[in-house]
Amino acid sequence: MGEIVGAGVLSHAPTIMFPKALRYELNEGKEISLVPGLNRLRAEVLDSLAPDTILLFDTHWYTTVEFIISAHSQRKGKYTSEELPRGMLQIPYDMKGDPSLAQSIAEHVSANGVRCHASDDPQLPIHYPTINIAHFLNRGESWLSMGVCQTGRDHNFLAVGDGIANAIEQSDKRVVLIASGGMSHRFWPLDELEQHESSDPSHIITPEARAADEQRLRWWAEGDHASVIDNMDEYRTHAPEGKFAHYLMMIGALGGVNCEAAGRLFSDYENATGTGQVHVWFDKPEAGWDRVR
Repeated sequence: MGEIVGAGVLSHAPTIMFPKALRYELNEGKEISLVPGLNRLRAEVLDSLAPDTILLFDTHWYTTVEFIISAHSQRKGKYTSEELPRGMLQIPYDMKGDPSLAQSIAEHVSANGVRCHASDDPQLPIHYPTINIAHFLNRGESWLSMGVCQTGRDHNFLAVGDGIANAIEQSDKRVVLIASGGMSHRFWPLDELEQHESSDPSHIITPEARAADEQRLRWWAEGDHASVIDNMDEYRTHAPEGKFAHYLMMIGALGGVNCEAAGRLFSDYENATGTGQVHVWFDKPEAGWDRVR
């Protein structure tokens, strides 16, 4: 029987891919904590867990009529971002896939009443949340990416997660879930951007958005996922990235409101041009994920 062995909310902020000198230049001569945080996560967590497959919820992959999961046997090439080719260009990537698990996930999610398609089309685009995180964490595991259906609602995202957990349980795989995206997600206007490139959270777009992010960080630290889920309507006023679907799909797989896994920080809470960014990891509880059958 397969199992989810760990999960995390990880930032894919473009600055993590910038050369070190540029990162220091933008951050008042200091390193951003997101980069050493990913290196620590690999060495301190993933190397020990030794997962077979990593499933990443990609907040830059927006779909419309269904959820889509990558089902390729391999994805290989070079990636240049259409959004920021100055900082993310010609990045090589080489990721094994897991077609059978992808297909099973699509079937189990669909069985939960949410349309899902597993695609192995060789021309299917790849997006930089997957590229950036895999750049730091890929050590030869199988990698799957799943998009965010922009017409989905919170209950759909949670149901997707539940279907994913069902599929993993029916497999023989040890799987890590990565919810790759930011927290509050509004940018400073172009004319003001250069004044707010430091990672200091004083540059978050509004004090209210920062306070909302920090409240969710406290809830995560306490393992209070029910409060995060139950207060999504309030949080949406601060435009969490990707409708916060990356987190909701992840936590749906871990038990939703019943999950009490406490989060531990692998970075500071940081600003990225107005948005809230952080790495938070959730270890599998000794008693397992508290899922309602």
